[in-house]
Amino acid sequence: MGTDENQQPVKTANQRGAARLAAVQALYQMDIGGTGVLEVVAEYEAHRLGQEVDGDTYLKADASWFRSIVSGVVRDQTKIDPLIRQALQDDWPLSRIDSTVRAILRAGAFELLERKDVPVPVIVTEYVEIAHAFFEGDEPKLVNAVLDRIAKLVRGPAKK
Repeated sequence: MGTDENQQPVKTANQRGAARLAAVQALYQMDIGGTGVLEVVAEYEAHRLGQEVDGDTYLKADASWFRSIVSGVVRDQTKIDPLIRQALQDDWPLSRIDSTVRAILRAGAFELLERKDVPVPVIVTEYVEIAHAFFEGDEPKLVNAVLDRIAKLVRGPAKK
């Protein structure tokens, strides 16, 4: 028996979850630092996904899922941002939303628009969990409500 016998392989779903988290972090980095999509994707793939950074080990992530989200958000931002604005209450400008929340909403909205193969509850739950990783206040509730409204706009009402 090898020394890796206790290590469980990372399941595909967990790799996608790790890719979603990394995509949110990359989108945040691009928003705050003005980094370009090619540069940030290359950095994450070379130095972060499944790597140790400053003593923290990043989960193994589905690199193609990560690339799809980051490049898709950048490509479709002119479709995504109006959807988010429409789903926000009280005509809040997107610029008033915290940068991390904005990155979460953009990534979630992209998946709701483009990844019809992934059920709405999976997408919403994953991004609410990411919000919980960053926030203890009402932000996860906001993410849940906004993504739920976007889902109804782009995929129709939930089937019972």
